[in-house]
Amino acid sequence: METKESGQKMTISDVAEALNISKTTVSRAISGKGRIGAETRRRVLEYIEEHNYKPSVIAKGLAQSKSYNIGWVMPSDYSVVDLPFFQKCLMGLLEMAAPVDYDVLVCTVSPDDMSQLERIVENHKVDGVVLGRTLVNDAPAEYLKEKKIPFVVVGSMDDDNVVQVDHDHRSACRELTSILLAKGMTKVALMGGNKNHVVTLNRYRGYLDAMEDMEVPVDNSLVYFDIDNSVLCEHAIEEIMKQKAECILCMDDGICQNVLNILDKKGIKVPTDVRVASFYNSSLLNNYQPAITSLQFDPRELGMVACKLLVDFIEGNEVKKKTHLGYELRLKESDRKSTRLNSSHSAISYAVFC
Repeated sequence: METKESGQKMTISDVAEALNISKTTVSRAISGKGRIGAETRRRVLEYIEEHNYKPSVIAKGLAQSKSYNIGWVMPSDYSVVDLPFFQKCLMGLLEMAAPVDYDVLVCTVSPDDMSQLERIVENHKVDGVVLGRTLVNDAPAEYLKEKKIPFVVVGSMDDDNVVQVDHDHRSACRELTSILLAKGMTKVALMGGNKNHVVTLNRYRGYLDAMEDMEVPVDNSLVYFDIDNSVLCEHAIEEIMKQKAECILCMDDGICQNVLNILDKKGIKVPTDVRVASFYNSSLLNNYQPAITSLQFDPRELGMVACKLLVDFIEGNEVKKKTHLGYELRLKESDRKSTRLNSSHSAISYAVFC
């Protein structure tokens, strides 16, 4: 709230006393809700404008039965390599929330424990929620639908009634896989993560789309899922190398880092002995030499768009159910200089291809 000429902060009580009306009437005039005469509302609004009065978020929230908080829900089982993604999404949320007087509450959930989410919802601590990950069997999303809480998911779902914002992983992975196949590679191994994560399945569908487009049969013995530790990764690499795969395509940066470390430990040279590419680039891969062909996404943009959609949803505005953001495809090729081409979906950088 702005200060009065005396240097003291003006309150709803001050406005009510000056106009000889009740505090409830002032609140109704500010919120635009409840029964109040047009002339009284005009007097209140003119007075607060003249005296540069701005109600605090708490007062405004009480007047409008809102908390002016939104919830950011992260999975509790995130790994160290996942953390930068969720941090950047959160930064995007905060950047968009602050100008519209919203604060962000952070909580975590697991497939068998949603107590933190349940507490902030049932105690009316938030006006809406952004879910940071989508699952095949998504209990948090089902809970929020049941409670009729406005929410947006960062990711994709089959439910067309849920507001979703995601990068176009399927198209991106299809494009990258197609380019590998167009270079004459037919034995492209795929190493992926948790199959209960929707993003894993979308990336896999992109891989399958490319194989079908290029009429290359899928060799299921070269496809690995749930590679969530170095032991499983090393075993998969041993099998892949036995089959003389030409390229190892990793679904995310964590898997790719493990692959590169294991190949280095075994004395297998990239790209001489096998090529490597990643469906997700991050700082983990930035300093690797030779540079890794990868897909670049912007998590901060995801957070910003998710916040904008959620605030519009909370305010009762019409929102688009599905929003797909673009991506950048970073191709690395040893005999070309670094240039950049633009397509409808991606910006392609040529440097050193692994």
